[in-house]
Amino acid sequence: MKVLVVGSGGREHALCWKIAQSPLVGTLYCAPGNPGIAKNAKCVDIKTHDIDGYLRFARSNEIDLTVVGPEFPLSLGIVDRFGEEGLHIFGPTKAAAEIETSKAFSKYLMKKYDIPTAFFSVFSDYEEAVAWVREVKPPLVIKADGLASGKGVFICRTEEEAIQALDDVMRKKIFGDSGDTVVVEEFLRGEEASFFALTDGTNVIQLEASQDHKALLDGDQGPNTGGMGAYSPAPVVTPRIAELVMSRIMLPTVKAMREEGREYKGVLYAGLMIEDGNPRVLEFNCRFGDPETQPLMMRLKSDIVPVLRAVAGRGISRETVEWKDEAAVCVVMASKGYPGDYKKGAPIGGFDEVGEMEGVVAFHSGTALEEGKVVTDGGRVLGITALGDNIQDAIRLAYKAVGKIDGELLYYRTDIGRKALQHI
Repeated sequence: MKVLVVGSGGREHALCWKIAQSPLVGTLYCAPGNPGIAKNAKCVDIKTHDIDGYLRFARSNEIDLTVVGPEFPLSLGIVDRFGEEGLHIFGPTKAAAEIETSKAFSKYLMKKYDIPTAFFSVFSDYEEAVAWVREVKPPLVIKADGLASGKGVFICRTEEEAIQALDDVMRKKIFGDSGDTVVVEEFLRGEEASFFALTDGTNVIQLEASQDHKALLDGDQGPNTGGMGAYSPAPVVTPRIAELVMSRIMLPTVKAMREEGREYKGVLYAGLMIEDGNPRVLEFNCRFGDPETQPLMMRLKSDIVPVLRAVAGRGISRETVEWKDEAAVCVVMASKGYPGDYKKGAPIGGFDEVGEMEGVVAFHSGTALEEGKVVTDGGRVLGITALGDNIQDAIRLAYKAVGKIDGELLYYRTDIGRKALQHI
């Protein structure tokens, strides 16, 4: 079969890396792709906003299955358009994707269907939001309602920080129209985890849990980013907690979306906060996580294509997923200055040395080719991912590989996976 993956980041590289291993796949394309993806798939120059371009390519090349990586084309209705043409595509419709593209919709859905989350209020008026902050008192979390590349969340420990965040989002419009509305919510304490499930709108398959590291600096300090690293499995998600998440969160959410007339198909990603054995939802995402996908694909033992095809087609019946017992750790190497301003075009080396390491893959995210050489082309540049017998071995191997990458303008955290060691 012919498969097309939409996107160009580390998540899409990991998906292509795994899909390319399937004996069911004869030809794999990725659009627009990146230099790392080009080793696993044929890259096609179609921008992620060009839905018509994807449609033309899928029709003319007789694509059997399209897999959408990032949230942006989902928010534009790529699944709806492909469905109208009778083309199989993995991902939720525009209406279903609103579970991520509108934080307010997501919170109202959880409130209506009694899905555990933080208490909250939604504002479209700056002065009203400020008045509520002064009444409720921090710590609070302020979220831009719309998409903000994973950077639209502000943890505010003082009243001054909260008002400044509201000013940045609602008046200075640092996220554009995404900040016309904000969600102000309770600050949840505990330990975070990322929980993924595949669903055809009715049936749900649980995937392994992982843990992301959103903050830029060691010790979870500094500004939020799209993610500076991840590991799987996440020991904080015990079998009991996984059962609670499925029974109280994932299954009820899939049912709620169906009852709202927004049947949800694809991968449902719940960002969780777990305190005293009780999981609550921080947010939902309508796609695989980045960088969580990198360790998940390294640990996935099963062929991923049959279940993706089932979700996008006739529905899940006997499809299952199996996992390797090993642990995986992904360390993100980012451009210095990220998530603020950073330079592009800085040379990167060391790929041959990393490629010779068993159990290690350098997943590309923000890279490009200039005169045949790999250079930086984004904020998050690489996701160095290692598979080990246990979390300690995976951490050691990942950082050994990081040390072989030559890039003067790259930055990375040194504590990815450390939280997992507290549970051992």
